[in-house]
Amino acid sequence: MHIIAFGDIHMATGGLAAIPGIKTADLVLANGDLSNRGGRAEARTVLDAILIHNPRLLAQFGNFDRPEVDGYLQDLDINLHGQARMVGGEVCLVGLGGANPTPFNTPSEFDEEELLAIATRAMEQGREFVKLAEPLYRHHIPLILVSHAPPRGTLVDRLHNGRHVGSSAVRSIIERYQPELCIAGHIHEGRGIDHIGKTPVYNPGALVDGHHMAVTVDNATLTPTLS
Repeated sequence: MHIIAFGDIHMATGGLAAIPGIKTADLVLANGDLSNRGGRAEARTVLDAILIHNPRLLAQFGNFDRPEVDGYLQDLDINLHGQARMVGGEVCLVGLGGANPTPFNTPSEFDEEELLAIATRAMEQGREFVKLAEPLYRHHIPLILVSHAPPRGTLVDRLHNGRHVGSSAVRSIIERYQPELCIAGHIHEGRGIDHIGKTPVYNPGALVDGHHMAVTVDNATLTPTLS
């Protein structure tokens, strides 16, 4: 299985065609900030641009998307936020959209307690999905946390001045559940890789800046790469 993931699109979809393998990927993940304080109409514009390249899409809203985008993605049955999704018996994705509070009063911010509650419910759902599916598929199914906000206190949540602005709730979830991979975003300058325990944490940077990442899944082994 080949997965392409990106976030922080901010309406800038012109670079999608240049992503290697986007048309043939088994799954495309759009990890929040589809728009710039936009709603359903703006989200639809971005999603339509992605779907031209690949119809196998899952997405969630970011802090720069209005809350109505969450409902719109749910209506389209492509939403990740606050839930788990099994994909082809190969991986289980757990989504967490929005972000912890920022100084900019963006449309979809949650306090850390809310984020922790949402993520805990979704991760427990994902663990239950894996428990039920593994005997059917007869192999291990890795869990991937797809969180718009990165975990606090890592290399991938730092501003240019070195300040850490990620989510303590996301860090707690990773420490507790140790998913096989966390894909984050939100902090454009936080592009990079870190680890929390056994969990590698990747921030591919912003699509608006030309960045994305890929994940290859082969016999339950995940190989993520930044591009």
